[in-house]
Amino acid sequence: MSSIKRNFFYSSILTTANYIFPLLTFPYVSRVLGVTNIGIVNFVDSVIHYFILVSMMGINIVGIREVAKCKKNKEELSQTFSGLFWLNSITTIVALALLAVVTLAFEQIRTYWHLVAVGALKLLLNYMLIEWLYKGLEEFKYITYRTILIKILYVISIFIFVQERDDYQIYYLLTVLMIVLNSVVNLVYSQKYVSFRFKDVKVFKYAKSFFILGLYTLLNSMYISLNVTWLGFVSGETEVGYYTTASKLYNILIAVFSAFTGVMLPKMSALLAEGENDKFKLLLTKACNVLFSFSIPLIIFAIIYTPEIILIISGPNYEGAIMPMRIMMPLILIIGYEQILVIQTLMPLKKDRAIFKNSIVGAFTGILLNLFLVPRYESTGAALVWVSSEIIVLLCAQHFVTRYIKMKFPLIQFLKLAGLNIPLAVILWVSYLFIDHWISLFFSGLFTVVYVVFSHAFMIPSSEVMNLVYNCWKNIKSRF
Repeated sequence: MSSIKRNFFYSSILTTANYIFPLLTFPYVSRVLGVTNIGIVNFVDSVIHYFILVSMMGINIVGIREVAKCKKNKEELSQTFSGLFWLNSITTIVALALLAVVTLAFEQIRTYWHLVAVGALKLLLNYMLIEWLYKGLEEFKYITYRTILIKILYVISIFIFVQERDDYQIYYLLTVLMIVLNSVVNLVYSQKYVSFRFKDVKVFKYAKSFFILGLYTLLNSMYISLNVTWLGFVSGETEVGYYTTASKLYNILIAVFSAFTGVMLPKMSALLAEGENDKFKLLLTKACNVLFSFSIPLIIFAIIYTPEIILIISGPNYEGAIMPMRIMMPLILIIGYEQILVIQTLMPLKKDRAIFKNSIVGAFTGILLNLFLVPRYESTGAALVWVSSEIIVLLCAQHFVTRYIKMKFPLIQFLKLAGLNIPLAVILWVSYLFIDHWISLFFSGLFTVVYVVFSHAFMIPSSEVMNLVYNCWKNIKSRF
């Protein structure tokens, strides 16, 4: 099996596990803690997330890119790692100081100071995860096994220690301790690949890309994480609970494709460094085909069966999450294609200024729409803000990709695959209307999988899709 397919297999398991394991606990936790306490935890965590963005800046992208370049030379790798780690240490100290100031300044945050203190530990240890080192080295097998083992311990701990409605503090602490344990293991294991340097370290060699890509991430958060924080300020913790519940399934579905883009980044950077432009464009075309083939049927299925999915995830009293979730589902396609444009194309091309301009447009759109839509439409408005902002960012990214490599949106391929799924949409909708919803949910899910495989094997043959299905199936069989 090629390194891309092998790494994608491990990375997809890893990325999906990051959402599947919380999903295993979330139906239990949501019923025990209730929508308001879930909202409190997510509100505080959204605040902490902002300062993690300040701490991490562009390290996850720059780190992967720079490590991939020098992974065969241990001395150069150690110098690169040390420089990036020291730079990241500086921004983490700044982020911790800013968090303390903001906590003291805002009463809504200060009210939950005990959770913020736990979040500060998350902020501190998160930068020590150094996942960018292992992704740059393409050590996806190690990352996967380590993460799954620790997450199993996390799931067991949740069921043991979270028993009552007021245990939301314990719930958040356990979530943070999982990061702590991952960080400790990663730091110890890193000694196999790098030696930490204190002298002759070029800290500011990577500063420009580090801060430009970090600002890009921060600006993107203006229409992703800001929705949660702003919603907590203007509408309260219950609406935050609805919104974050609605995003659970979306996060799981987009995780698989995000795994693919994460695996492809070092490969795309290497192709450009070697002058393999034709292979670069071929991989982009294949990535688009994989995205369209899987995302369209997933969106159709998820929109139709949203009420049942919400009930499974969270139980009763979460009906307010149904409409936000339906609005979010097209993001699987929108953000998936956006990742192809930004992560697989503009980043390997080192078009950091173009990426930064994208983020400015998206941030301006997100802030403006948040001010108008969230106070009036609450969690539904927050979902509309997210979708609208991502569409604007996608259009800007497409403009730059067309400008730099003359690659336009594959409209004909998209329309063919959209048309291919019209019968699926009709069958699922009729099934939903005339069959018991729970029976229909189960059999429609199986039917959707069979329809996707059959349609790409016989109706519109796709070697990329079938190879991916075959290799995943072969890997699963080999492990049982």
